Amino acid sequence: MYLNKAIIIGNLTRDPELKALPSGVNVTTFSLATNRVWKDKNGAKQESADYHNIVVFGRQAETAAQYLKKGASALVEGRMQTRSWEGPDGKKNYRTEVVADRIQFGPRTSGGESFNKEEGAKDTAPKEDKDAGGAIEYPSEEINPDDIPF
Repeated sequence: MYLNKAIIIGNLTRDPELKALPSGVNVTTFSLATNRVWKDKNGAKQESADYHNIVVFGRQAETAAQYLKKGASALVEGRMQTRSWEGPDGKKNYRTEVVADRIQFGPRTSGGESFNKEEGAKDTAPKEDKDAGGAIEYPSEEINPDDIPF
């Protein structure tokens, strides 16, 4: 049995680049940085960063290019792939990347729009309009856990 699975949570090091293949399929590339902090033998704090190249295809490529920006956090699930090509100087080049199957966006940190995870839709209403309706009214009755069907 074989398994090629990568799960990476990190921050984008650059804005995503959206391109189209000759076949018309969209492809987005970006890179994620993952940080690691540990203490060495002497108890001194050590830090290191690793950088991962990410490739996304299809509709998810469009979505990633639209909503992700440099510095944003994201979770990427996919498979590792190394591709090779011959450069103009005749030298063989290699690049290892994660071909994403699924991307989950991290929390938004700024801007006037937010992403509603439950609905899967972008909320572009100004903050004043969202709060104008008042607070959410919750039912006053107590919920009995035994009444929950699962």
